[in-house]
Amino acid sequence: MDWTNIVRPTMTVYSPKGTNTGVAVVVFPGGGFSGLAINLEGTEACDSLTSKGITCVLLRYRVPSTPYDWHCKCRPDDLATPTQALEDAQRTIGLVRHEAARWNVDPHKIGVLGFSAGGYVVAEISTRYEHRLYETVDAADEVSCRPDFAVAVYPGHLWAGGKGYGLNPNVPVTRHTPPTFLVQAENDNVDGVHQSIAYYIALKDAGVPVEMHLYAQGGHAFGLRPTSLPITRWPQLVDTWLHTIGMLSPVSERPAETAGDRGWGDAYGPAMNKKFD
Repeated sequence: MDWTNIVRPTMTVYSPKGTNTGVAVVVFPGGGFSGLAINLEGTEACDSLTSKGITCVLLRYRVPSTPYDWHCKCRPDDLATPTQALEDAQRTIGLVRHEAARWNVDPHKIGVLGFSAGGYVVAEISTRYEHRLYETVDAADEVSCRPDFAVAVYPGHLWAGGKGYGLNPNVPVTRHTPPTFLVQAENDNVDGVHQSIAYYIALKDAGVPVEMHLYAQGGHAFGLRPTSLPITRWPQLVDTWLHTIGMLSPVSERPAETAGDRGWGDAYGPAMNKKFD
């Protein structure tokens, strides 16, 4: 892992290059909640997004995150909520929406993208946005932290196990869950294709717009790096999907303000620092 033992979450905002579409995406890297693959599933995703006129917000959420522990038998069948990661996701989306005007972001076009364990965070924030898991700190916690769209790439921790495709009960899908894009390989031996299938079925049954792409080969943790395998062309499919759901449409030619690295000292305030440190 690129980053481990993160006790102080930070968000880094990358401004779009060229025409600003007004869209923003919060990125959750994977790492099994023991670390974060910041390069493969973080900065490389932001490089791709910003080249398309999308503001990218890279979240370094807290890890390791209890109760996930690599020394226990806890993946992919551990269904517990990654509380710290979810708190950090809620806070980050609230901050992005609160600062939307200043960063030239459309507050109704804020999405999330996550890989592996980060894909689970995508599902959690997509379904558990109504109530913050922490005490309100400032005005950023008064605005909605619901994503407007969601992309989960080889997600984990979603399938409840067993013979069917039951969904993790800690992911309470409703008709208000945002439109979702899923991609996974059938030979993913880390999390397994059942994860995406279980989530897809729950979303479809709830009437949520959902698009899923399954490939025979690709394994796990392929990120955005192109290979000869068709699955690595999934970013182009996401581009098409974002146009289909009406998210991608140029609204400004001005680049968003460069916000840089935001620690929770700036974002959470003393009360949250005291709680987390």
